[in-house]
This record gives sequence, structure tokens and C-alpha cells, in this order.
Amino acid sequence: MAIAPSNVASQNATTDDVDTHHLTRSAWALSLGSALEYYDFALYSLASALIFGPLFFPSSSVAMQLILSFGTYFLGFAVRPIGGVVFGALGDRIGRKAVLTITVLLMGVSSTLIGFLPTFQSVGYLAPILLVLLRIGQGLGAGAEQAGAAVMMTESAPTNRRGFFAALPFVGVQGGTIVAALVYFAMLYGVDDITATWLWRIPFIFSAAIVGVALYMRLHMKESPTFEKLSAENKKPQSTLKESLACSKKSILTGIGLRMAENGGSSIYQALAISYIAGVVGLKGPVGALTLVVAGTVGAITVLVAGKASDVYGRRAVYRFFAIFQLVIAFPVWWVLSQGELISTLIAITIALGIGTWGMFGAQGALLPELFGSRYRYLGVSIAREISAVIAGGIAPLVGALLMGATEWVLGGDPATRVYAWIPIAAYLSLLTLITAVTAWRMPESLNRDLHSEADAH
Repeated sequence: MAIAPSNVASQNATTDDVDTHHLTRSAWALSLGSALEYYDFALYSLASALIFGPLFFPSSSVAMQLILSFGTYFLGFAVRPIGGVVFGALGDRIGRKAVLTITVLLMGVSSTLIGFLPTFQSVGYLAPILLVLLRIGQGLGAGAEQAGAAVMMTESAPTNRRGFFAALPFVGVQGGTIVAALVYFAMLYGVDDITATWLWRIPFIFSAAIVGVALYMRLHMKESPTFEKLSAENKKPQSTLKESLACSKKSILTGIGLRMAENGGSSIYQALAISYIAGVVGLKGPVGALTLVVAGTVGAITVLVAGKASDVYGRRAVYRFFAIFQLVIAFPVWWVLSQGELISTLIAITIALGIGTWGMFGAQGALLPELFGSRYRYLGVSIAREISAVIAGGIAPLVGALLMGATEWVLGGDPATRVYAWIPIAAYLSLLTLITAVTAWRMPESLNRDLHSEADAH
């Protein structure tokens, strides 16, 4: 849908004459928060696949260890909608900056404390209970972190460059993923069993350094122009979930649909694929971490290219392209992973995650905030992001673990047959991606719309 020239002019008047220094500082502050969130995400993904099972869920069955480990991974996603609703509503009432300061602190403290947890061998069932509680803390903080970063940058950026600037904080995603993978690569190199050492604790404790810098920078950010305008006009909502759903039901459903392929694909390739190539196919050592380093590097470039392209070609066209790309390569990529060859595995995950999945992620930065009106924007984006995070991203590794177990059972109980689980896993990924492709064909074009408007895009 075309945007009226008056709307564009109104928005240009408030955001095109921006303080570049302030915008750059905000981008760095928000990127560090995103880096912390996805450092935690990649860290927990790798730890769930490789470490937490024997440390916190001892069992005679390796498959059961993996299911329980991924169960706690899913729990972090399950509570994210709660965090999204609570902090998203606060973000619409007290400001974007204040909430973003709270969320980065909650995520950082929770992650750091995981590094100090006793194991099951030391304190019995108290160990997994504490792990679950801290995972919940991570999830609550992350529930409004990416939504807030996207809203803040989209509302602060020049109209014709929103896609690019809103993608900048998302580069922190790749940064966090790369750092987490490098840390695990260094720890696993030459170590036969990391669970027998204290080395697994270091990456979590390192979260304290990231949160310290991010917290300092966020305290010195300026509030977004849109929220300042709402405050000046006394139009801040007494934001409730019921009001947001009533005003933005269509936009929320669109956001959820768009996230199925992106968030589901991200979890499938970062957690499930790493577990599959290590535990089923048999590629040992730091292979999984190495693939995330390469994919993350490519992904950082892809995110910026996709964000910039969405300013030129429109949000819909760019999102459709990457969704179709992921759909087309799903089965070929998973077949390659099943072959157990190092270089081809590295290339396959880099293409699938670094280009396909994270291309959608880059285009999404400005797109989701632009779907919503100004009064319920933070809450609306949070709800859309975090509901999809549960039903697409959080549950994906658990579904994959169950599919691997089901494949073994169907094919006679021989663990070697689990390698054929690539077929149902690829089908599962294709289903998620098809949902997104259909949504991207039906969504409104939000490029250049007036962000001060209280109406959703339509």
C-alpha cells in the first residue's frame, strides 16, 4: 500500500534531521545488547547440545539427556512472551530507553550466574532447578530486548534509511554468535571431555563484561523521537495486552508468520544441526563452533545488505526473496549434513544460516516496528516476536530431538538409523518456511510510512 506524501513529509521532518553522533552511539549500545542476547543464545545452544546433559541431567540414555537439556533450552523461549508483554507494555508507558536498560541487566546477570552453578554431582536435583531458574531469567530479559532495539532504531533513523539503521543492532546478533562459538572452539580444541573440567564455566562468566559495557552505553542513550512526541502530547497508553490485541491483531499475526522461518531456521541450524552433526553423524571436536563462526561472519554482512536492500526494493520483496531461498535449499542442505563431510557441512550451514535465515533477520529490523502504530508499537512487536520465538524457535530443537528418536524407533531401534532423521527435520523446516513465504506475499508494504501515526500499516 502506498504511503501518502503528507505522512512521509511529516516523518521526514522529525527524523531526517538527526544527530549522527547520537544515532551511532545508539546503534552501538543496542548492538551490544543484541550481542549479549545472542551470545547467550548461541552459548546455551552449544551447551545444551554438548555439555548440560551429563552435567545437570545424568541418565543412562544419551537421548534422554539431550531431550531434557533441550527442554530447558525451550523453557527460556516459553517465558519470553511473558517478558515481552511485561516489558513491552512498560516500553510504551515509561520509554524505550528505560526498559532496554532493565532487559540487558536481567539477561547479563542470569547468564553470568550460570557460570557459577554447582552440578548434579555436587548438589543433586538442586542443580537443574537452579539452571532452570536462571534460564527463565534469561528468557524474561530477552523477551523485549530485540523488540526494543528494533523499535528504538527504527523510530530514530532517517525515513529513507530505516532498513539499514534498524539492521545495525542485529549485527550484534552475529557478533554474539561468533564470540560464543570462538570461545567454545578454543575450549574444545584438544579437550576430550570438557564436562570433566571447569572450562565450560568461562563463557558464561564472560557475560559480565558484555553487560557492563552495554549497560553503561544504554544509560547514556537518548529516548526515541516518537516516544518523546507521545509524551509531549500526553498520548502514552495505559498499555495492556487486551488493548494491544484489539488494536493490532492483524499486525501481530503477520509478525508471527514472518518469524516462523527466520526464528525457526535460526534455532534449527544453531542448535539442532550442531547436535545432529556431532551426536548423530559423528563430526567430533569443535566443528559445530567453527561452523557458527563462519556462518556468523557471513551473516553480519547479509544482515546489513538485506537491511539496505529493503530501503531500495521494499520490505516485502526482500523478505520474500530470502524466505523462498531458505525453502528451496532446506532438503539439499540437510542431505549434505547427513553425509558427515567437514567442508561441505561448513559450507551448507554457512549458506543456510548466514544467508537464508539471517537475510530475513536483516530485513525484519525496520519491518516489524513499521507494522504497528505508535502507541502500542513496543508491545506489539514484542508479542509478535516472542510468541513466534516459542512456537518456532524455542520448540525447534526439542522437536528435532524427538524426530531423531522417532526415526530410530521406526527404523528398528538401531542408533545408527538416526542419521536418516535429516528427512523429517528438513520437512519440518520447510513447513515453517512455507508459512513465512505465504505471510510475506499477503503482508502490507510498510516502507516509508509515518511512524508517528497511531494506526497500524494496512
